[in-house]
Formats: sequence, structure tokens, C-alpha cells
Amino acid sequence: MSARILVVDDILPNVKLLEAKLMSEYYSVLTAYNGFEAIEVAKAEQPDLILLDVMMPKMDGFEACKRLKSDPETAHIPVVMVTALDQPTDRVRGLEVGADDFLTKPANDLALFARVRSLVRVKQMIDELRLRDETCRELGFDAGFSDITDDMLTGEVLLVDDRPNASRAMAETIKTRLNIDCSAVDNRDAALEHVRRAPPELVLINSGLESYDGLRLCSEIRSHPNARQSAIVMMVDHGDFKTISASLDLGASDYVMRPIDENELVARIRSQLRRLSYADRLRDNVHNSLKLAVTDSLTGLYNRRYAMPHLHALIERGSIDGNPLAVALLDIDNFKAVNDTYGHAVGDEVLVEFANRIRLNLRGMDMTARIGGEEFLGIMPETDLAGAGIVAERLRATIAGKPFKITHPEKDALDITVSIGVALMSPSLMTPDALLQAADEALYSSKREGRNRVTMSSPSVAA
Repeated sequence: MSARILVVDDILPNVKLLEAKLMSEYYSVLTAYNGFEAIEVAKAEQPDLILLDVMMPKMDGFEACKRLKSDPETAHIPVVMVTALDQPTDRVRGLEVGADDFLTKPANDLALFARVRSLVRVKQMIDELRLRDETCRELGFDAGFSDITDDMLTGEVLLVDDRPNASRAMAETIKTRLNIDCSAVDNRDAALEHVRRAPPELVLINSGLESYDGLRLCSEIRSHPNARQSAIVMMVDHGDFKTISASLDLGASDYVMRPIDENELVARIRSQLRRLSYADRLRDNVHNSLKLAVTDSLTGLYNRRYAMPHLHALIERGSIDGNPLAVALLDIDNFKAVNDTYGHAVGDEVLVEFANRIRLNLRGMDMTARIGGEEFLGIMPETDLAGAGIVAERLRATIAGKPFKITHPEKDALDITVSIGVALMSPSLMTPDALLQAADEALYSSKREGRNRVTMSSPSVAA
């Protein structure tokens, strides 16, 4: 797994030593010698990981990490503090300013490279989500993205530990300090059943379970479809770098060493929940942005961008299975007069109600889209011309049968009618453009003949 890693230390031999180790594992290495330089290089080069010393002049690693994590340009870059400081308070402080891990010098190579591999995988996943989000923004579809604060962190922690007293105390600490739910189980089967039934945001596993191999349980949970996005934190014995390395390679998100410091445990869980929330927000933002890209913001119906490829796919499927396919073009009669007389706000009210009536009077398998200002499209799979005519007439009657309520000082309702043209897929109408052209010609026949009517496309019209 290739990656670019920024090594930051004010002591040249330390930089060279880490650089040599990383390059021997085929990583590309960038270097910086103080906090200010680290921030500049991180912004300019966007590395995949930063290995950051703490004790540096001018700006120490704590401040540098805090600034990196508070800047949107660099907040997504994982930071591992590598320092001679070894007190629990130092680790907690590093985690609280945003560090993803805190390794004490001399860092164990097994743990260091396992952590590098783990965080690079996370970074690549986040990069893919950020790229999709950026693409949506560039296309003008931005569903909005807000900063994540600790009071927004929610979810559940599942604790897997067969030491009853320690488990109860730890669960209570998590509930109290993080204000989130924490369920505790003491065996593998109960853990997997919980994941199957209600996947938690984070699973905390004792690697030294007496009844089962904690590493195997980590692997099983990570590979479970329901827990692919869940964070996993392993509890390991102090200095057990072999288990730490294996855990991270099996998909664990983090680890905490025994004897467990309560503050460090809370800080590591909070850090994982914050990262999980960030990734979830990115996924949601991409999903919502894509939804904006294919739906009409006013009516909530699909737009032309979605409707045309969908129609193309249905035509291709119909050409194979021989099932009929009909389309209906609907155009609100005299809609320009509504806007000119009562204003665009009333026009929007009419469009929204019109869309709702269409939506409620088509089958679940049918699709409705707004493809122009006051023009709508109904796509009806597995429907012949007679059936489509019945549906279109029902739509016409639904629109004309009840006045549209509006918000206006001079009038509280309007009589609205619709003209509809219907066309059926045939050997001469095997593309979306051709099928819509036939429906459009039928629609204009409805307009010419007095509006508020349905016209069916005939073979002569289709030609």
C-alpha cells in the first residue's frame, strides 16, 4: 500500500531514521522540522499521514496538531504523535487535540507500521468520499455540510468482556463520560447476535477473552455486513505489540493498552466516534447531493436528468422482454396566465399541488418527472395504449375535478386543467427522443382541440 507520509521532528537524526524505515517499506516521505513548516507542507502537499513530534521549539506538536485538525484543508489527514513523552496525561492531551494515535519513542516498528497501514486505509476511504462530495459541489449539487462537535456524537458502544466487575465499571464510565448507550456482553455469540440485530457505532473488545480468541472476534465483526462501518477498539496488554499489529491489520480502528486509563479510553472512543460521524456526514452529503441532482427541488419529482436514462433503460428492457411501455406528457393549461395574474409564488403552489395529484394517481411502478416549467412526464411500464389512456383520463379528471387552493389576497382557489398526450413504444419509437416526440405531438393536438383533454398517439402521428 503506497502512501505519502510527512515526518515532523526538529532533530535531524530522528527525521532521517524514520525516513529510512518508511522508505524501506516503500512509502514516499516528506519532511518538516517544526510545527509551522509542518502546517505549510501539509496544506501544500496533502500527505496521507503525518508523524508528528511533540517537543519542538516555536510551536510544539500539540499546537500544530490542533491547528491541522481545525483547518478544513488538513482536518482529514491522520496524525500520529511520536514522542518521548509517555504519561497517560500526555496521550490524552494528544488525543484531545485531534491526534489519531500517540506512540512513545522509541516507537516499536511492528506497532508503528501497523498503525500506518491502518490509518492510510482510513485516509483513502475518506479521500474517496471527499472526492465524491467535491464532485457534487462542482456540479452545483451541495446538500450542505456542517462542522461536527462533541455534543453531536451519538450512537452505541458494544463492550465485549468476560470480566464482570471490570466490564460493569467500564460500561458505566462510557455512559457517564460520553453520554451514550453502552451495552455489555461476555461472549462471542452474544456479540455477533447484537451486531446482527442492532449494529453499534463502536465495538470495544477485550483481546484476552477466556472463552474465545479476541482477534478472531475482531475479524468476524469487521467482516459482518452490518458492521462494515462500525469502529472497533481492542483492549490489549501493555507492550503486546504483536496483538496490536494483528488487530489493526484485521480491521480494528484503534487500541488501548492495559492498565487502562479512564481518560485515555474516553478520548480514544470520542475520537473514533468523531471520525465515524465525519465519514457518515460525507456519505449522507453525497447521497443528498446526488438526490438533488436527479430531483426537482420544487416538486420533489424526478427531473429530466434522471427521467431520460430511466426511460432509455425501460425501452431496452421492453425490446427484450416484449412488454409494452407507454409515456404521457402533461402540460398545465394556461399556466403563464397564472404566473402573470397572481405571481410566481402562486404558480409554484399550483405546480406543487399538481405534482402531488399526479403522484397519488399513478401506480407504484410508474414514474413521474417534471421535465420543464409546467410540463410533466409519466412513464408507465407494462402498459398498453388502452391502459395508458385510462390512466391519462383519470389524471385529467383529477386535475380538473377540484380547484387548487392558493395563497392570494384576491382569490383562494383556481380552476386548473391539463392537456395530455400519450404514446406507446413501437418498432418506430424505440428511443426516448422518438417516443417523447410522438407524445409531444399528441399533446399539442390536445392543445389545438381546446385543452383539458387526452390525445392518443396514432401510428400516423408517430410516423
